[in-house]
Amino acid sequence: MSLKISLEGIDALIFDFDGVLTNNLVHLDQEGKEWVSCSRADGLAFDVLRKLEKPAYIISTEENPVVTARAKKLKIQALQGITNKVDALCALAKEHNYNLNRILYVGNDLNDYYVMQTCGFSACPIEPRPTNNAFITLLYNFVMLN
Repeated sequence: MSLKISLEGIDALIFDFDGVLTNNLVHLDQEGKEWVSCSRADGLAFDVLRKLEKPAYIISTEENPVVTARAKKLKIQALQGITNKVDALCALAKEHNYNLNRILYVGNDLNDYYVMQTCGFSACPIEPRPTNNAFITLLYNFVMLN
């Protein structure tokens, strides 16, 4: 089911990293170092969120310097090494006085399932995507999971 929602009803937007702000692929070099691809267009989308005064966060199970660097570039906070995303979400909501029913969570993996049920709104990128621009997918072509 596809629905349109207004950002006016959203207190905060929270994103998983891998598969949401990346193309869900990991590349390995011959030394075993991992790297991922992100879309530059996402930066423009996060600029729009800042202008609309809509806070955005990354919550990631993994702890990775790539997440830190990308969050810094996007000028958003990243919570990493999170084993329980529901607890992290609830703590974030309490700390900033966000209503859980007015939070939009964007995830794509099984470890996002329960946190997506906790939020008032949840979305998932439709795969395969022609680009790895998760925010545009979210605005124009997202799947509601609740």
